[in-house]
Amino acid sequence: MQQKQITYNSANLFYRVTGKGKPVILLHGFGEDGEIWNRQIEFLNDHFQLIVPDLPGSGKSELIEDMSIEGMAESIKAIIDFELFRFPLQRAEGVCIIGHSMGGYITLALAQKYPELLSAFGLFSSSAFADSEEKKEARLKSIAFVKNNGAYEFLKTSIPGLFDENWSKYHQQEIVGLVERSKQFSADAIIKYYQAMIARPDRTEVFTTFSGPVLFIIGEHDKAVPFEQSMQQCYLPAQSHVHILRNSAHMGMWEETDKANAALLQFLQQAT
Repeated sequence: MQQKQITYNSANLFYRVTGKGKPVILLHGFGEDGEIWNRQIEFLNDHFQLIVPDLPGSGKSELIEDMSIEGMAESIKAIIDFELFRFPLQRAEGVCIIGHSMGGYITLALAQKYPELLSAFGLFSSSAFADSEEKKEARLKSIAFVKNNGAYEFLKTSIPGLFDENWSKYHQQEIVGLVERSKQFSADAIIKYYQAMIARPDRTEVFTTFSGPVLFIIGEHDKAVPFEQSMQQCYLPAQSHVHILRNSAHMGMWEETDKANAALLQFLQQAT
């Protein structure tokens, strides 16, 4: 695996490149970095060229000036342009992007503004709907908590709730490890992420205008992106692929790794 970085608007952005074949971008979510995908990288490595960034403010990537969803989408486009599309002829086939949670919001922003760059995309425990007023209020309370107590104190209480209770009983050490990795996050980054998510618009229109296939991987017990909300958006794309993880909450790439990997492989082989 190659460890790479580019400079984007004076900020260093880190990403990993591994494998050979059609290009696939894996975008992690809030409170994570690219290593959240390690189980998928190991599985998909023999089939595709995988590009796995740390989003701005996560992992080894620095914060950028515009930390809106749209601003972070532009930073990912810069990586795509540098890594894949330096020559005009390379743009013809496009790239597939899979986004988890907040990474899905960024994926949708890219699909809306640059549909020609994408051959297909997938939402993994994510949504095109804007935040409800109730959700915005909850995020504002989280911002207040982070300002008063710091990012780590917030994440160590919120991360365990992203997993299904039954899975958590037998995987406490894995959750502890993820919580410990969250020490990397600054309060500023967490606050900017929340502000970006609060401000993002409804992007369900993307499903009706995008011509390529769209994947939905849904955790039945997901509290962050409720199951009912996820199902409401599945019928909108012309080419919709839906996989429900019956024993997962928000972190299906860990909770049901084999089923998630199989769903990703099936979709990517058909879509790329």
